[in-house]
Amino acid sequence: MEFETIRADTDGAVGHLTLNRPERLNALGATMMREIRDAAAWFDRQAEVRVVVVSGAGRAFSAGADLKDPPVAGAVPREGGPAWSERREVGQLGLRMADAVEQMRAVTIAQVHGYAVGGGLVLMVACDLRVAAEDAVFSIPEVDLGIPLAWGGIPRLVREIGPALTKELVMTCRRFTPAEAKAAGLVNRVVAADALAGEVSALAAELAAKPTVPVIVTKEHVNAVARSMGAGLTAFADGDVLLGAVLDPESLAASSRYRETTLGRSRRKD
Repeated sequence: MEFETIRADTDGAVGHLTLNRPERLNALGATMMREIRDAAAWFDRQAEVRVVVVSGAGRAFSAGADLKDPPVAGAVPREGGPAWSERREVGQLGLRMADAVEQMRAVTIAQVHGYAVGGGLVLMVACDLRVAAEDAVFSIPEVDLGIPLAWGGIPRLVREIGPALTKELVMTCRRFTPAEAKAAGLVNRVVAADALAGEVSALAAELAAKPTVPVIVTKEHVNAVARSMGAGLTAFADGDVLLGAVLDPESLAASSRYRETTLGRSRRKD
């Protein structure tokens, strides 16, 4: 299927959903989030597809929300800017994207290399299984940007790693390693960078060869149990909270500092 910012294709029982904006480290703009949601629905219509590998082209899995994307940047209220209803639609895109991936019929495997940051990490956690390269870098910088973690990220992290570690990682914004992520239960496997694609390919083939019905039932059963434990109780106003936070003066100042330091340092490295 043809998309602008991603690639979606199948090879027998295995599908591949590849984030394809390598020049932006696969930052998640409005178009990409819509296309990931649409690709999830497309994979559900491919009866032969049993497993979908989610990966990123280039140097990173995903650097998170694209702060330079006009619709995403336009979600911040300003004089003469988009109406509230338009901003709300953009604010809800991340949650809808993550929900669509999590609810796919096929088993999803996140193949993670380079950076998995903020919304990119939420996308990773929305996948059923996660395999990371040993040199991958994880972080959740939203608080330093002056905003809460949205896109259903909080309930998903609490489900996977518990309340205390979720609070620490989200509030401190510190980077953490694949080894720490594995110890916490956030990723299933950590492998050498040059072995990542082979490891994921072998895992996908193994799962695709299993009997269809018990695999699908197991995925749905585990998800149902997680929801019954409260992991699916994502606030419907997730995006509205995000839009409200960006108006706080302290949040605006924090966002400016983050852009000047972190993003400026990234540009100098490039």
